[in-house]
Amino acid sequence: MPRRGIFGLTQDQGGGFLDEADLIARYFAPLAGPGGLGLRDDAALVAPPAGAEIVLTADALVAGVHFFAGDPPEAIAAKALAVNLSDLAAKAADPLGFLLTIALPGDWTPQWLEVFAKGLGDLARESRCPLLGGDTVATPGPLTLSITALGSVPAGRMIRRAGAKPGDRLYVSGTIGDAALGLALRRAELEGAPAPPWVDALDAAQKAHLVRRYLVPEPRLALTPALRACASAAMDVSDGLAGDLSALLRASGVGARVDLREAPLSPAAAAALRADPGLFEILFSSGDDYEILCAAAPEQAVRFEALAGGAVTAIGEVGPASAGAVFLGPDGDKLNFARDRYSHF
Repeated sequence: MPRRGIFGLTQDQGGGFLDEADLIARYFAPLAGPGGLGLRDDAALVAPPAGAEIVLTADALVAGVHFFAGDPPEAIAAKALAVNLSDLAAKAADPLGFLLTIALPGDWTPQWLEVFAKGLGDLARESRCPLLGGDTVATPGPLTLSITALGSVPAGRMIRRAGAKPGDRLYVSGTIGDAALGLALRRAELEGAPAPPWVDALDAAQKAHLVRRYLVPEPRLALTPALRACASAAMDVSDGLAGDLSALLRASGVGARVDLREAPLSPAAAAALRADPGLFEILFSSGDDYEILCAAAPEQAVRFEALAGGAVTAIGEVGPASAGAVFLGPDGDKLNFARDRYSHF
């Protein structure tokens, strides 16, 4: 453990002390894009593309709530950025950059922060979303991260929640429920919780897949052109498919009929469900999927599916508000969720 000086200064491997300016220069300035001005100014400067509007989103992650303190630092960093990129993708926005606020607890080390910065930088480069600035502080509490991401869309083309219309088809990207299962596996590994009963039905690769899906979401930025061209409404699935879909329907003033038997599952999640049918409701009401949920007019369906390149699955159809949100369960009957989404409160 490195020695600590006053005001949270930390002794580096060479014996010198890092103050906040040193920390920023060493770990975060190399991640900055041109708009970040080398992280040597009080603010960033970003010029939006001609004819574009700016889309902004922010998410905060807290150790013990959104991730385990013992998770790999590169995974924590990637998750913090990925959840914001997921929001930009759902709005059909192209990333421009992000601001990072990091509150470091007393036990951080230069080695930990170096790996954290590498994980953050790898995803920032892959997604073309450079660091623009932010803040670094010390905290007596748990590690806390907050990222504000900026994106751009052609003027008037952001995809909102409030755009679905009766007759539209409903789609979801990727696979659903993996992160909930990955969380259960991670909790058993780190906290000594009982192993879930379905674990013996999975091989090592399937378990690793589920844990990875929990640790590092995969923002669906590749769907941006398809959404921009065809979607009438969209949002990302962060708190559970059923609850998030209900939120989209409320915003649009419509209802829907959704057959959850059509919802896409990974081979790992499907194997777990076969071993424990009681997982059905959990898969569609738990958080951290970070897939894209969207609606598209029926005349756009063929084009949308082609542009999406097989990355989306049709799960239902929008109806009038009077019909409400009807979810069909494993037996084809209406499923009433005891809790349809994760909530902090």
